[in-house]
Amino acid sequence: MSSSLNERDQTLADRLIEVRRNLHREPELSYEEFRTTKKLREWLAQAGIRILDIPLATGLMAEIGQGSGPVAAIRCDIDALPIEEQTELPFASVIPGKMHACGHDFHTAVILGAALLLKEREHELPGRIRVLFQPAEETGHGAESVLASGGLKDVDVIFGLHNSPELPTGSFGTRTGALTAGVDRFEITVKGVGAHAATPENGVDTIVTAAQMITMLQTVVSRQNTTLEPVVLSVTRINGGFTWNVLPETVELEGTVRTYNEEIRRNIPVQMTRIIEGIAAAAGAEAKLHWYPGPPATVNHGEWADFTKKVASQAGYEVHDIPPQMGGEDFSFYLQQIPGAFVNIGAGPNHPLHHPRFDVDEAAILPAAEYFALLAEKALRKLQETAES
Repeated sequence: MSSSLNERDQTLADRLIEVRRNLHREPELSYEEFRTTKKLREWLAQAGIRILDIPLATGLMAEIGQGSGPVAAIRCDIDALPIEEQTELPFASVIPGKMHACGHDFHTAVILGAALLLKEREHELPGRIRVLFQPAEETGHGAESVLASGGLKDVDVIFGLHNSPELPTGSFGTRTGALTAGVDRFEITVKGVGAHAATPENGVDTIVTAAQMITMLQTVVSRQNTTLEPVVLSVTRINGGFTWNVLPETVELEGTVRTYNEEIRRNIPVQMTRIIEGIAAAAGAEAKLHWYPGPPATVNHGEWADFTKKVASQAGYEVHDIPPQMGGEDFSFYLQQIPGAFVNIGAGPNHPLHHPRFDVDEAAILPAAEYFALLAEKALRKLQETAES
């Protein structure tokens, strides 16, 4: 991609970088994005872009274009993470314990830039483009509130993005089929009988019982599901006991399960319950699984995934067909109802996502904004041609 910019493009690039830095300084967590939403309203209003009256507490939807033609949507996420920033950037977070450590400030600047570019050629559009600034992606459920609002009910195609610290600036990646995994969280409560550590026979040892569960739960992956489908089951937290010489009455375990296969995803809680209840019964304890479903796998529609790659190549990106990732993304909820695709924009190399020193290459902002404006416009034309054929 060309690194030289004319005066107009440089002005827009500088503006979008300042937008990104403004958001980075004042990050807000999921469902708390009131200040961010206010800023977006002001920036969109200054550009004359109409904001739709959608019942969202935070986040918003805008629209560009007129008439009754096809409708395409482009989406970014606006929330931050509960992480203490360690970048030492001059525009580092001024909010203690909160940081844009996933690059949602980058995403927001990109989609705002695309909206500004599309507004310039609004009268040339053969339809309408819905611009979505989504709240609460980090909860895994923000997209559900957007769908419930009805703001996307007439959308024909939808596109979203995530920055990739693994891909260098100027690179683009996506794939047909599953791009990110279904993400679920679980908690296990193990109850026994507390006792003095010197006389364990007088109690029911929840520590030993929980340890056996942690080991046996790995057989869900290695022995109870096909080796041809990727599955990850990770126990990430153990909480039990309060001193060195007492066997605790209760132990808590917490973790996550990731897979691309919906049938496997549905069966895993049943398999886990069978294991933990069996081990608990053998030990004379009790165990209960608490299951918290998150977003499903993000499954790109083949036609639109190919389309995003074609447009990316035309825009000058180095295009990659990337492997699926075990991270989660609630854009998946949109793709269950609306055709479309989710893509990765190279903005690295850098620290990984959710790292306290995470940053993005700001040189990637303007090209991504130009790409999403081009993608949305070309998608409208493709939809129109299909309708007329």
